[in-house]
Amino acid sequence: MESLSVEGATATARVMFRETSAVERTVEVPLSHVSVELGHFYPEDFRDQGETLRRQFRRIAPWVDRSRVAALAGIERGNPRVATCLLVDDYSERETMPPPGTVVPELLAAAADSGLRIDYIARESACAEDGAVPLAPLVEKLLVPDPPDGTNGSRPPVHESGWLCNGSRSPATIGAAMGPARAWKPPAENASRRHSVFLDVELRGARDPAETRWSCAFLAAVWQLLRLGLVRARGENVVTPVPVDPADLPDRWSDFPAIGQMRGGAPPFCAYRTFSALDTTYLPVEHAVRVILGQVGVDPTVLQFSARRAEKEGIVLPAEPTGRISYLFLGP
Repeated sequence: MESLSVEGATATARVMFRETSAVERTVEVPLSHVSVELGHFYPEDFRDQGETLRRQFRRIAPWVDRSRVAALAGIERGNPRVATCLLVDDYSERETMPPPGTVVPELLAAAADSGLRIDYIARESACAEDGAVPLAPLVEKLLVPDPPDGTNGSRPPVHESGWLCNGSRSPATIGAAMGPARAWKPPAENASRRHSVFLDVELRGARDPAETRWSCAFLAAVWQLLRLGLVRARGENVVTPVPVDPADLPDRWSDFPAIGQMRGGAPPFCAYRTFSALDTTYLPVEHAVRVILGQVGVDPTVLQFSARRAEKEGIVLPAEPTGRISYLFLGP
C-alpha cells in the first residue's frame, strides 16, 4: 500500500490509501521497423573454424537485403529501421558451447564476409531464467489455453502438465477395467480450415525442484515476444541491450549480457515485426512457436502501444503477435 494524499490542514488529517499496483504504469520501448534474425547457433556450429557460419550467412544474405526486408514489412518509403540479431544456444548444451571470446569474433567475421552486420547477440539461457527477470516462468503465467469443444477436464491444465495443444487429442481407446474398448477418434485442430493440423507442444520437462528444463519451442516463443517488445514485468521493460566490446569479452556466457549490442548506433532491438531466416530443420519448432504465441495473453495495452505508433508511421500492424512474425526457411 502507499499513501496518496493528506487532506486538510487541521490536526486531524485524513489519509487515503490504495494498492500500489493500481498506479503502476506500462512503459513503452524503442522500436525498429523490423527485427531480422540471422540464425540460431549451437555448439557444433563452431567446430570447423567458421565454415558453417560463413555458409549460413552466404545463403541468407540475398534474402535479408535491407530493401527486401522493408518491403516484406510494408515499409514503402523513408529510411527503414532494420535491426539484425541472432541467438546463441548456451542453454541446452551449455557445457559444450565455446566461450564468448571464441564465438563472438567468429560470428562477426563470418557475417562481415557476406556483407552482413550483426547488431545484437543474445544468449538463449536469458530467455529461460538466467537473467534479471525469469522470463520463461513469466510468459508461462500468461498462457490462456484455448479449450476445444467438449473439454471435460480429464487432461491436466497446461501449467501442471507442461504441454500445450491447438485442439483435441485422440481419446484413449482403452475403456474402464473389464469394459469395452472405446472407438478411436482422430485429433482435431481448433478452428481448422477443412483439414486439421493438430500439434501437441512440450513447454518444459517435468518440474524438478532443482531446475526446470524449458523446451526449445517455448524459449523460441519467448525470444519472438522479446523481439516484438511485448514482454513486461510489472509494467517495466525487460529488454535492455548492453553494449559489448568485441575486444573485451568475458570467459563465461553467464557473464555475457542477456542481449549484447555489438555496434554503436544500432537501431532498437525490439521492432514492429520480426523476420527470421532459418534452416528448414527449425520449421517444426517455429510451428510450435506459433501455437504457443496464439495462446499467450499479451497485455492489450502493450499491443496497442506498438499498433498506435506503427499507424503514425503509416504502417498497418496486425493485432495478434503471430501476425507480426515472418520467416524464410532454406533447405540444406
